[in-house]
Amino acid sequence: MFLQLLIAAVFLAMVISLAAGAGFMLRDKSSSRRLLISLKWRISLACLLMALIIFGFWSGELG
Repeated sequence: MFLQLLIAAVFLAMVISLAAGAGFMLRDKSSSRRLLISLKWRISLACLLMALIIFGFWSGELG
């Protein structure tokens, strides 16, 4: 149950990062680095999400 909540929290953080990146893209000037930082967070969260899903299936908690 804890793993499923953790996966849901990481997924929600990815969606929030995506929304923040869209806002940065619409509002900021081209010299702003906030969009790049948001992308880095989203990539890191996606890697963490994949690792959690793989671990969940490997351990039998999700399967």
